[in-house]
Amino acid sequence: MSSSTDLAILPANTRRYGDVDQQKSAGVIYTPADFAAFVADQMVSLAELPAQGEIRVLDPAVGDGALLEALLMRMPADILNRIRVVGYDTDPGAVARASVRLRKVFPDVSLLIEEKDFLDHVLSLSGDANLSSSAAQAPMPFDLVIANPPYVRTQIMGGEQAQQLAQRFGLTGRVDLYYPFLLGISQVLTEGGVAGVITSNRFMTTKSGQAVRRALLSQFKIDHVWDFGDTKLFDAAVLPAVLLARGIKAPSDQSVGEIAFSTIYECKENALIQASDVFEALAMSDNTIVSTPDGRNFSVRHGLLENGDHAEGVWRISTETGDQWLATVSENTWNTFRRIGKIRVGVKSTADKVFVRSDWSDLPGGRPELLRPLITRHCARQFKARVPSQAKHMKEIMYPHEATSGGGRKAVDLSLYPLAARYLKGHRDVLEARSYLIKAGRAWYELWVPQDPAAWSSPKIVFPDISEKPTFWMDTEGGIVNGECYWIQCEREDENDLLWLALAVANSTFIESFYDHRFNNKLYAGRRRFITQYVEQFPLPDPARKETQAIIALAKAIHAELPSSAADQMISELNALVWQVFGLNVEEDPA
Repeated sequence: MSSSTDLAILPANTRRYGDVDQQKSAGVIYTPADFAAFVADQMVSLAELPAQGEIRVLDPAVGDGALLEALLMRMPADILNRIRVVGYDTDPGAVARASVRLRKVFPDVSLLIEEKDFLDHVLSLSGDANLSSSAAQAPMPFDLVIANPPYVRTQIMGGEQAQQLAQRFGLTGRVDLYYPFLLGISQVLTEGGVAGVITSNRFMTTKSGQAVRRALLSQFKIDHVWDFGDTKLFDAAVLPAVLLARGIKAPSDQSVGEIAFSTIYECKENALIQASDVFEALAMSDNTIVSTPDGRNFSVRHGLLENGDHAEGVWRISTETGDQWLATVSENTWNTFRRIGKIRVGVKSTADKVFVRSDWSDLPGGRPELLRPLITRHCARQFKARVPSQAKHMKEIMYPHEATSGGGRKAVDLSLYPLAARYLKGHRDVLEARSYLIKAGRAWYELWVPQDPAAWSSPKIVFPDISEKPTFWMDTEGGIVNGECYWIQCEREDENDLLWLALAVANSTFIESFYDHRFNNKLYAGRRRFITQYVEQFPLPDPARKETQAIIALAKAIHAELPSSAADQMISELNALVWQVFGLNVEEDPA
């Protein structure tokens, strides 16, 4: 892969496998040869090349030339003299290396590898037009586009460049640079031409990817999507996917039911068959567990792309058995976690070294006022928080906010808290350096995201945003949740039992299967992302049912008894009840 990022904005890079910070800044990860071969094979099998005249090929982020080499190697020898290859990269070293590499192997192919920013090129074609507009036309389209764009987030780039990309490509929120690359490719691909693009799989499930998902379905005729999940095909922490798509004449609505979708994720189940590598494993039939020579086992699934019939909906794989499983859950679902209340992220100070400490009692001036217990990921345990094993993880937060009589919040009057005031004034320079807070009209000593001061005393479910197993616990002691965790409390006073019901469902093995069927989004080592857009869709059974009442009672008893062998036994019993209340047995899970 290449780095088609603007060198005037991003730090210079020398190697794609340098340090992690450098990779994050430049988004530079070259494509392994076997991965390049996979993409090229898929493109050639789909492409219908012109019988006469020039065949135009583009790599908009050429890097070391691996993708172009793989694609050209698979072209019939008798058409090589009709092929014109264009490659862009903003790294002059990459341009030079790719040029030498390709000219040596393909002396008969017309090559133009130049130091150029692909996004600048596309913008020059469309002027000020939004690239989602049908008015943006590429005068010299390409028959084949093969790419592995950089993954750098626009926040890492200069603010002006990020704003320009967002405005011109119709993007909002936290976006990655490959988003506009994907949209840009649609503008230079000829009608019926084929694009094979390696991307991060993040866009398929994140809120920031909503606009991209909508645009991809409109700007391309997508043929196949492969989610390579945690296969570790790259050295860097990228979970890759491949899009295989055709160019279309004008934006249109495409039925996602026509798009093949394949996934491969590491699993712990016993393998039924062996494969020489990930790519051979992916060729196995649906719902097969495959082992590879490095000792890993993978679950392979093949189906259709499903997005809930919504242009911006999360992309997931739809299979007959999986859809039947979800249909059974739906039949036994009364409501979702949305019913309970809004899921919120914890507090964010943007100055944790000042506000969050474990040694408040050791300060020379004495223990200050305004301290509250802080709930962090080190407290994580199903059902009931654990006491962190290390003293440094037993945190308290200085919380300079209070509720108002009108139901809002305000910064406390520091004159009423002399020890806290003296402490904060000792760090005033650091706190006032948060210019964004001052510009927002806030007091210099506030937390950036304090949440609702009146809410902390009520019972609430807390959970970390990333974990291998669901880890939800009930806080009844008024702690403040740190920004690395999420929390939810009941918004209706007469429905507090729904919190206990949610606690039971969220900690069950059932919810692991539901998550995998409904969202299919895992990180490395099988970790799942428990974020708002997922958790708010977790199902709840009818609270009036006898079985549900038993579940609620067990959840309360487990919370009261932890840690103990009796609690462990009740957790096992509760898990079975959750499966049953949704009309399922764990043995019937097709995952």
